[in-house]
Amino acid sequence: MSTPTPLLDRFDAEHPVVGMIHLPPLPGAPGFDGDRAAVRSRMLEDARRLEAGGIDGIMLENFGDAPFYPDDVPTHVAAEMTALATSLTSAVDVPVGINVLRNDAEAALSIAAAAGAEFVRVNVHVGAAATDQGVVEGRAHETVRLRDRIDASVAILADVHVKHASPIGADDIERAALETVERGRADGVIVSGSGTGDETALADVERVADVLSDREENAAPVFVGSGVTSDTVGDCLEAGARGVIVGTALKEGCETTNRVSSKRVESVVTAANDS
Repeated sequence: MSTPTPLLDRFDAEHPVVGMIHLPPLPGAPGFDGDRAAVRSRMLEDARRLEAGGIDGIMLENFGDAPFYPDDVPTHVAAEMTALATSLTSAVDVPVGINVLRNDAEAALSIAAAAGAEFVRVNVHVGAAATDQGVVEGRAHETVRLRDRIDASVAILADVHVKHASPIGADDIERAALETVERGRADGVIVSGSGTGDETALADVERVADVLSDREENAAPVFVGSGVTSDTVGDCLEAGARGVIVGTALKEGCETTNRVSSKRVESVVTAANDS
């Protein structure tokens, strides 16, 4: 059984900037246009622009598959993403992460292990949330055991009070962060705004960073997961984030589903490095 490398040690940066690849609809999704090769080509072009712009990591996500399955995606989705992720990890020299929407952590972890990705994002790792897919429940007990069982050196980056959702039960973000790390054994946490591209409240970042830094063990790093721009990345890091995940601000016209803009990537990366 391998011990996963600490999350931040996987990046060649003190404050990693992770860029999003929002995949178009995959086969089986309502918007799929019938061209698998075009999906792969688009992914690789976005990846080249991200890497050329100095990005420190890439997150691959089936963003175009709405409406999303609440938890277990069909086998064909996992198969498509495994093929795409394998092409991606072969094409870039930065760490790759996998997020299978809405909340299929088992598929994400399995894809990452098979494709040589370094980390996964889990939207609801502990607790439960009311979402547009209904009630989504965390399966930390299954995800962490699966990682051990398949001997996967894959880090788990888990959301706290994930976007597009409302937590069920107590809404204390500090308690949620502690339970995500201490009881859910996540390797890092993500704090975000209310939806894709929405600005993250710096007060939430500060609260989570403060409570995790008080742990006797090594503090789990906090990433900001939405609304980061070249103008706000410095504020996010100053508030206690160790890294950021950026999607919408890196796209042409700041439209989430558009292609990656090399100039926008360079702008965010430069601002992060100057902070």
